[in-house]
Amino acid sequence: MKLTILGGGGFRVPLVYGALLTDRAEGRVTEVVLHDLDSGRLSAVARVLAEQAAGVPDAPAVTATTDLDAALTGADFVFSAIRVGGLEGRADDERVALAEGVLGQETVGAGGIAYGLRTVPVAVDIARRVARLAPDAWVINFTNPAGLVTEAMSRHLGDRVIGICDSPVGLGRRIARVLGADPREAWIDYVGLNHLGWVRGLRVAGRDELPRLLADPDLLGSFEEGKLFGVDWLQSLGAIPNEYLHYYYFNREAVRAYQQAEKTRGAFLRDQQAHFYEAVTDPGARALDVWDRTRAEREATYMSENRETAGAGERDADDLSGGYEKVALALMRAIARDERTTLILNVRNGGTLSVLDGEAVIEVPCLVDANGAHPVAVAPLPDHATGLVCAVKAVEREVLAAAESGSRTTAVKAFALHPLVDSVNVARRLVEGYSEVHPGLAYLK
Repeated sequence: MKLTILGGGGFRVPLVYGALLTDRAEGRVTEVVLHDLDSGRLSAVARVLAEQAAGVPDAPAVTATTDLDAALTGADFVFSAIRVGGLEGRADDERVALAEGVLGQETVGAGGIAYGLRTVPVAVDIARRVARLAPDAWVINFTNPAGLVTEAMSRHLGDRVIGICDSPVGLGRRIARVLGADPREAWIDYVGLNHLGWVRGLRVAGRDELPRLLADPDLLGSFEEGKLFGVDWLQSLGAIPNEYLHYYYFNREAVRAYQQAEKTRGAFLRDQQAHFYEAVTDPGARALDVWDRTRAEREATYMSENRETAGAGERDADDLSGGYEKVALALMRAIARDERTTLILNVRNGGTLSVLDGEAVIEVPCLVDANGAHPVAVAPLPDHATGLVCAVKAVEREVLAAAESGSRTTAVKAFALHPLVDSVNVARRLVEGYSEVHPGLAYLK
């Protein structure tokens, strides 16, 4: 099989390739094509992959190209992991928002909207090219904001594009682990949008074990989300939120922490990865070792401002191994080999969540087989969660409308309607500020 990775010069590509190296079954990936606009980044990542493959028999062949059409032609699977504007753009998203006193995180609030506005047109162009050059390919979307971008691509690819995120999987794994259960044997009742969902139950052998966790303050406070949100709040909710809901439930504290930080997350990653890409150009450097050290630092500092605000301390060692590449490959194997499995994915709603229309992309457990991902019926959300989901989905729809029409007025509306943007005037200034720093928003008139 041919796997094309868009954003193939990205820092996390070696995670995907490393997982491919362990797959020895029939129907496995034999060819990996890396596509990126930056040939220097492509060369650096290709060097890491070559060191990963050293001594591995029948390792998937790797080629790299800056030609998008060539990369897509004949692909069986396409992993889309692009970052429009690069990490410099992410740092700008954070800076412009924080100057207005609102959150600039890359998927939540003003930063997520800005990132979406410049990413959607590019993602739509990719979807159209896939439909033309590789109509039988499955697209697995990594690109953030994952739900929004997946919905944009689904308008051209239908159910053949599926969005993934490792946050729900990691959350379910932590809950199962603290309850003494095997995560592989647990059914996670999770529902929402990408980075906006809740675990409402965790069933082991048909029994819901979540009430036992919620009733035990010591157990509840012993893992990441318990430390992040606090025992009292989780017991009040009667559910365990995705970690990104910390930006909603503790917004003032999160904004203050980001404003006081020496560097925003985007600026930290921009500088860290610039050092990595420079370091691997040294002929004497072992690229894989440089990459691994950089990755470990990246994982350890994930959401550090939020954990500091909550007094949550350092991340547990078990949470430092990533996981999105495992979700992607499990999804790819299930489709390619008809190895039926259950995964939490971003897919079109159909009739799954009654408060949203059928075309809305949601994040829920899905049964996966050779015909794709099929969302599992879920119980209705409680009122407060329904309100958040509907509000954020309405914002995503305004972003899609602005990207399609080029309407500056619609872009302002998208910012102004977000629950974490508290003024229409702030929304107007955000559009002005982002338009000044992002050439990718020149289409807004």
